[in-house]
Amino acid sequence: MRINVRLFAVLRERAGAGELYLDLPSGASVADAVEALAQRFPALRTSSAKTAYAVNRSYVDVATLLSDEDELALIPPVSGG
Repeated sequence: MRINVRLFAVLRERAGAGELYLDLPSGASVADAVEALAQRFPALRTSSAKTAYAVNRSYVDVATLLSDEDELALIPPVSGG
C-alpha cells in the first residue's frame, strides 16, 4: 500500500521534504511507517519519542493500522514564547 507522509517543522528540515510517499506492506501500523521513515532518513530517529502522529487529520497512537492512501502526519513538539 502507499501512504502520503507529511512532515512538519524540524522533521521537514531533517528529511529535506515536507511531503513524500511511502510504500508499506498491507497491515502496516504507524510504528511500521515511522521505522521505515527512520531507515530512509536516519536523522528522524532522534525525534520519534516526542512526535505526535495523525492519520487523516485525527491524532492516533503508533499501534494504529494504516490503509492504502492514508495521510500520515508527523508533528514534533512546538516550543516558543
